Amino acid sequence: MNALANLARASPLVSRQTTQILASSLATRCDATRPPVSATSPTRSYRATPSAPSPDWHGTTIVCVRKNGRICMMGDGMVSMGSVIVKPNARKIRRIYPKTVGGKIHRGGSDSNGAANSTEGGDESNEGTIVGFAGTTADAFTLLERLESKLDEYPGQLTRSCVELAKGWRTDKYLRRLEASLLVADKKTMLEITGNGDVLESHDGVLGVGSGSNFAIAAARAQMDQAEKSAEDVARRAMEIAADMCIYTNNQFMMESVKMDEESEEKMEKAGETK
Repeated sequence: MNALANLARASPLVSRQTTQILASSLATRCDATRPPVSATSPTRSYRATPSAPSPDWHGTTIVCVRKNGRICMMGDGMVSMGSVIVKPNARKIRRIYPKTVGGKIHRGGSDSNGAANSTEGGDESNEGTIVGFAGTTADAFTLLERLESKLDEYPGQLTRSCVELAKGWRTDKYLRRLEASLLVADKKTMLEITGNGDVLESHDGVLGVGSGSNFAIAAARAQMDQAEKSAEDVARRAMEIAADMCIYTNNQFMMESVKMDEESEEKMEKAGETK
């Protein structure tokens, strides 16, 4: 082709038609010199790398509000399978207790309904840990059992227990396939745990997970400056708004709350004053 170009420059009298004929014959000659491709010869296949699936919101709403010395967690009861409602009043918020409360042996933690079992000389001031979950039920209960074991391993250290759970959730080959999100709260703090290894603490006293969590979080934040409203009032109104806007959230709510200890409450008040 370079020779053909040089010929065209050297001989301006060569017509365009002659140049095209020479180029066509040269291309035909090059094709003739290539070896034929047999039917049995291996061919290279190219496959596009599948993109990572986007995280799907789980069909429910759980919201947690910290206000006026109390932490309230509230969620709906809808269980759906595709476009079908399977159950409207599932219990998605549990209260778990450590095996040792105030140095006394606690029998069994919590039962299947989330209620406390009997305690031998237990401390009544210990209100346990509140856990709310969104996602597959079996996966959520698997994570709930892991969290309970971490709380027994690190009693009174909710943050460390959640971090250890998130580490195992992220690195374990079995746990990393679990599809659920957790909200955890006790008298000191409230946290969100995700399968990405995140342990998030609220900066404004509101957390939420599930398909309607954005609606509930926005509604709760809009009410936080109303001093006359309690944490329960804010959470209930936020869930009502989420139920009106999210098709996977109904209005059959379940609520659990704990009273914050004085030290944690003072820290939260100081943090709010410095904003």
